[in-house]
Amino acid sequence: MLRALCLLVPVLAAQTAPPPGYTVHRASEPIRIDGRLDEAAWFSAPALRLAAFPWHESGAKHSTTVKLLWDSENLYIAHVSEDKHITARHTERDGKIPEDDCFEIMIAPDPDKPEVYFNLEWNVLGGLVDNFRPNGPKQPRAPKWDAEGVRVAGIHVGTLNDDSDEDRSWTVEVAIPFRNFSTYAKAVPPRPGQHWNANFNRHGGKINPQYAQWSAGDTPKPSFHTPHRFGRLVFSSEGAPF
Repeated sequence: MLRALCLLVPVLAAQTAPPPGYTVHRASEPIRIDGRLDEAAWFSAPALRLAAFPWHESGAKHSTTVKLLWDSENLYIAHVSEDKHITARHTERDGKIPEDDCFEIMIAPDPDKPEVYFNLEWNVLGGLVDNFRPNGPKQPRAPKWDAEGVRVAGIHVGTLNDDSDEDRSWTVEVAIPFRNFSTYAKAVPPRPGQHWNANFNRHGGKINPQYAQWSAGDTPKPSFHTPHRFGRLVFSSEGAPF
């Protein structure tokens, strides 16, 4: 009984905590998708962290730092994920990426239709899973949806798939063309001042799955499909670097 109550506390807290917000600045220089994050725009972009662990039971809570940028063509996402044991084996499209250490964005491009959302998930090798939920989380996903033109590049500090030693981190840089959301967004690219709903999740791996989130879910068991809990991405006209 005591254990069940301890697990319920973070869920109840998530139900009352307001979803977070983030201001996405425009990239004032070209972004090269190579996983190195060495453009000045990345240095000056604000950071958010996956600091919510609503289903944590044991093990270290690894840090994940995320930054976003945008331009007329793409939404750019970069994250640095601390990890003592990095697992990454799959590269096939829509393969078993969730078995690896992976990162996910869930995005609803029309805040007036928050139940209509997409999810894209990747590992450090560039393996990609993408899905579309046109009718919300409780209905079947679209039969087949493949995002076009997504670029993923990652680097890691440590050894992949070797649990005999300790690793440090894995970093991934992603470009998602806005045209993938043109049927459902109010404007593509977004107009400055507009916002989309989104959440960021981290999970998977052989050792110590994280179940880390930007905006905490409120389900008793792990489930990232909670669009009512998504945070807000506000697209700014202000450039980075400032």
